[in-house]
This record gives sequence, structure tokens and C-alpha cells, in this order.
Amino acid sequence: MQPGRRTVLLVEDEESITAPLSDALTREGFDTEVARTAGDALSLASRNAFDLVLLDVMLPDGSGFDVCRELRRTSRVPIIMLTARGDETDRIVGLEIGADDYVVKPFSAREVVARIRAVLRRTEVSEQADGADEPIEIGAVRLDPARRSVSMSGEPIELSRKEFDLLRLLMANAGSVLTRERIIEEVWDTTWFGQTKTLDVHVSTLRKKLGDDPADPTYVHTARGVGFRFAARDEVAGVEGA
Repeated sequence: MQPGRRTVLLVEDEESITAPLSDALTREGFDTEVARTAGDALSLASRNAFDLVLLDVMLPDGSGFDVCRELRRTSRVPIIMLTARGDETDRIVGLEIGADDYVVKPFSAREVVARIRAVLRRTEVSEQADGADEPIEIGAVRLDPARRSVSMSGEPIELSRKEFDLLRLLMANAGSVLTRERIIEEVWDTTWFGQTKTLDVHVSTLRKKLGDDPADPTYVHTARGVGFRFAARDEVAGVEGA
């Protein structure tokens, strides 16, 4: 690995993919380490600080989804899923468990490089914003951008990267309706197809983790046909922690 270059962990067992993709990444200024199994991927990730992980779903010794879940237990490294599965459910599962993007085979090396650069840009912007923002407290919910932590009545809540980014955007604009288009643009890469369904899934998951009743939510409200709104402070003044 050369100092100053971005490092990518490519988790893929097909030589027909790893060879040309590694060459393309090298030409674009990235250093690449290849792992051909789930076990090797987790071992390498535990010993090295990669800037991004390209992760195939189908691996000889397990599922890339399981690798993604394991990485998310201890790391915020950006993850792009690579798979031959084009089913929307699979894409949603990958994003729901913490992946940042999803590329379906067959793909071009140029597309993958473009996705990598887009994800890294979003990650950098997110981290810069984290350092500048003060904690936000509304009702019993406290979000700390610097620590990327969320708690409910003092008890920590585990959120995926996208769940956190979604909640931060909603809480930072508490009381105001955010359109679905704005949320998708700021939280997801607008080139990814299927985001509308993904947004609904993430909102549903957030409500569960916040203890919200979908029929009568305290915090995350739906503006039908428009988008979503996080409750203003005066709306939840009676909730513990307000």
C-alpha cells in the first residue's frame, strides 16, 4: 500500500472480476486488497483501516450480507455491495443492514469507480458536518453528530449509517416537512434506483427503534404525498427528556 492513496478491500471470489477491477482501481489512484472469502474479508478488515469495501453478496463460505453486518458492528467504513442479484428486495436488505450503495452485475469498471468516488464524497461531507454540529435533543431523543450516537431516555439506540443520516436530517429540520426528493438527494445517491422504497423502509425502522406507533407517531410524521417531518420540540414537551 502506498502512503496517501485510498485503499479498497475488494471481497470477490471471481478472478474474471477481481483482475480487471483491481487494474482499473489502480489506474484511478486506489490501492486494492483482494479477499476471496468472507473469513478472509473479516480478517483483513480487522487488521487494516480500509477507506472503502467492495463486497460481493455470494461468497464461497457465506453471505456478503453477514460480512456487512459484522463490519457494521465495529466500523463505519463505506460499503458498496456487488452482486448478480437484481431483485429490489436484495438491494433493500443490503442498504438496510448498513451498505452505502449497491451495484448489480454485470457492471463496468467505470461505473464502480464512479460509485466509489460518490460514496467517498458523501462520507467526507457527512464527517465534516458531524464535527461542526452540536447535539440535538427533542423529547426523549438525543442525537450527537460528533459521536454519531443516538439515545432514547438515556439508553443508546443502534442505528445503521443511513438510519443515522436520515434521523439527523429530520431532527435538524424539526417541525418542517422535508420532501421525499430532498431526503433522497441528501441521504442517498440519486443515481441509485429503488430509493423510494428504501426511504419507506428506513422510516419504518426508525419508528420501531424510537418506539413510534406508525398510526399515531410521536416523532416521525408522514406528510402524505410530500415527505416526512420530525416533531418540533413543543409538540413533545411532555415526553421524558424534553
